Amino acid sequence: MPYAEVLEMDGHGTGSGSGPRGAGTARKSILTSYNYSSSSSLGIEDGEDQWTSWLVPMVVVANVAMFLLLMYINNCPNHHSGTACVARFLGRFSFEPLRENPLFGPSSRTLDKLGALEWTKIVHRHQGWRLITCIWLHAGIIHLLANMLSLLFIGVRLEQQFGFVRIGITYLLSGFGGSVLSSLFIHSGISVGASGALFGLLGTMLSELLTNWGLYTNKAAALLTLLIVVAINLTFGILPHVDNFAHIGGFLTGFLLGFILFPRPQLEWLASCNLPAGVPVKSKYKAHQYVLWIVSLVLLVSGLTAGLVMLIRGENGNDRCHWCHYLSCVSTSSWNCDGY
Repeated sequence: MPYAEVLEMDGHGTGSGSGPRGAGTARKSILTSYNYSSSSSLGIEDGEDQWTSWLVPMVVVANVAMFLLLMYINNCPNHHSGTACVARFLGRFSFEPLRENPLFGPSSRTLDKLGALEWTKIVHRHQGWRLITCIWLHAGIIHLLANMLSLLFIGVRLEQQFGFVRIGITYLLSGFGGSVLSSLFIHSGISVGASGALFGLLGTMLSELLTNWGLYTNKAAALLTLLIVVAINLTFGILPHVDNFAHIGGFLTGFLLGFILFPRPQLEWLASCNLPAGVPVKSKYKAHQYVLWIVSLVLLVSGLTAGLVMLIRGENGNDRCHWCHYLSCVSTSSWNCDGY
């Protein structure tokens, strides 16, 4: 996203320490050198080289492979006669008729068979695994391309900066959080896609900027750009057939995870190993980073726990929030939201 292009490490935080003048000068010299190294790579954490991004490309390959498996199992010519299937020359990989699936993909029955998100089967048939499997399914080739291009655009940069462990955890937990919120509010139809996980990465980008605010230049431009991107994507979520609850749930989960997994150490702490003996060493993180870490962890654990408890009990989120349905679909003169 544009956020990754406008952020650059700032030189703030340098200055003389509380020790002797010589130690303060050494501290300033070391930090100035360190900041230059970081800014040259757009703020790679801990002054280290960029990670090699391999997890995000593998996730893309897995999603493409899963879509091919979907189409193989779907086998449109097997249950449609004549020329009803789209791109019939593809054989069993041809798409369902556009009147049934305008996104060029399989039937709803095939998606449901392979693990689409469906409230009835999660609650009454105890198929909780659908909260995860739905993240790896896509309704059509258009849906798949949109999500995978977005994942490459956002995810590769984040993995290069923060490594595969934190990005993998964020991706999976955000997708899971999106599935939980979606199941609480949408009880009819099925839902598939990696959008919740993608919105989680956007949420992480926002909270990472906020918790490491003092390390970046162009703060206002970066924040405004990111907020506009998020707002536009959430606005598209009020259209019919788009599961905006998955977007919101994924975004909130990723936002909290950003405060937990992505705080950057103070530059003074990173340079402490090169300081003369006897010079006071600052804490690894700032006070507000510790506070945000604790608050976010409590909110994340309590939120997911409460959501799962409500889901297990078969509760309808709309009974507790009578206006929340407007977050997913808003009726206009051009379309109706009945059933969404």
